[in-house]
Amino acid sequence: MQSRVYTEFDTRTLMSLVHKAEDVSEIDSQYYNQYIVKRGLRDIDGRGVLVGLTNIGEVHSYIVDENEIIPVPGRLLYRGIDINDIVNGFLSEHRHGFEETCYLLLFGELPTATELADFKALLLNNQRLPEFFARDMILESPSKDIMNLLSRSVLALYSYDDRPDDTSVANVLRQSLQLIAWFPSLAVYGYQAYSHYHGDNSLVLHSPRSDLSIAENILYMLRPDNSFTELEARMLDLALVLHAEHGGGNNSSFVTHVLTSSGTDTYAVIAAALGSLKGPRHGGANAKVVKMFEDIKQNVKDWDDENEVESYLARLIRGEAFDRAGLIYGLGHAVYSISDPRAVILRNQVAELAREKNMEKEYRLYTIVERLAPQVIAKYRQVYKGVSANVDFYSGLIYRMLGIPPELFTPLFAVARISGWSAHRIEEIVNAGKIIRPAYKSVAKRRDYIPMEHR
Repeated sequence: MQSRVYTEFDTRTLMSLVHKAEDVSEIDSQYYNQYIVKRGLRDIDGRGVLVGLTNIGEVHSYIVDENEIIPVPGRLLYRGIDINDIVNGFLSEHRHGFEETCYLLLFGELPTATELADFKALLLNNQRLPEFFARDMILESPSKDIMNLLSRSVLALYSYDDRPDDTSVANVLRQSLQLIAWFPSLAVYGYQAYSHYHGDNSLVLHSPRSDLSIAENILYMLRPDNSFTELEARMLDLALVLHAEHGGGNNSSFVTHVLTSSGTDTYAVIAAALGSLKGPRHGGANAKVVKMFEDIKQNVKDWDDENEVESYLARLIRGEAFDRAGLIYGLGHAVYSISDPRAVILRNQVAELAREKNMEKEYRLYTIVERLAPQVIAKYRQVYKGVSANVDFYSGLIYRMLGIPPELFTPLFAVARISGWSAHRIEEIVNAGKIIRPAYKSVAKRRDYIPMEHR
């Protein structure tokens, strides 16, 4: 049926319409300067346009001294607590931190031991999807894209909720906690259906266990033999913690605020946030990094030869290698310039996993590219602020070391970020702001209507 729908369009006719659509959509670039339009809601120096306030996450990358922006090493804070302190806290106590992080983001305080135990029990005892949901919504309608399947599944869950349109804080919190608990199963089952129906692999679905952490359950459900090491689970848990929140201005969290301000339901909001996160300029970037490195490994003979690596990076920037986009994926960030604290944490932790997986040579290649790429970018591009590795640079490598398929890279980002989105949705509801509606200036010339016979 789909192929017939697409072939009904005559190619020549369609292309003529494409050209018309492109021509009428183009806006003279001079207008953006003339009307001082902040494209991407950012100034040319990298500062974001202030459109809201939040208590949830803070991204700090510069100080202002006598109106001059001075870049500083990046900092990320959850509810005012430095992410390094959060990570060092649970790692030093030899426990997982994602559930604790969810509690902190939602309720603003670090939980006591009793509060954390009760919260983990609340999530882990509510992981099972509604009866027949996996069969009816996932297995019988498998998708080639797990993010699209996640969005569709979230929208379908609306029909399983007795109070889907109730936007009281109590009901939205209930919905949020349930989605946090369900997301791992939605992602893993979505991949298993994809792997079976589109990859001709065996179909095995494991039910989540209430005695495992969320990170452990992901590995338990994903692997046919349910096995995983303590280090593997710790690294996945760390990745979830670092992806859980990134302030109100990141694209998907801003989408969450925008849709929430309209008064719509939780499922519509989260489905839209998922659509935002899917984009390769947002959550989809880590898969691009891995694909780029596969190309590097095929085209660079000696991974330890820095001159050869640098030469390849120059070809990337010139649009002569990989996808010809002229980009070095995993380098650069809308806010950070000197460093992304998430990338620093992952770099320091991934070395141990590389040793366990006998992938130290590949890890070393990543560190070489991280060091050389900013110099290459500065040589060929006009850079208004510093360029450093972002979280996507190392997260894809970690997922590869864990044997996680690329189709699940961005869905795992969503499994983590649902906690941040939920906190931002509740914050928007509590503060009862106006519907978010920024201004767009029309630059279309005034014209008279022309009757049909005169066109």
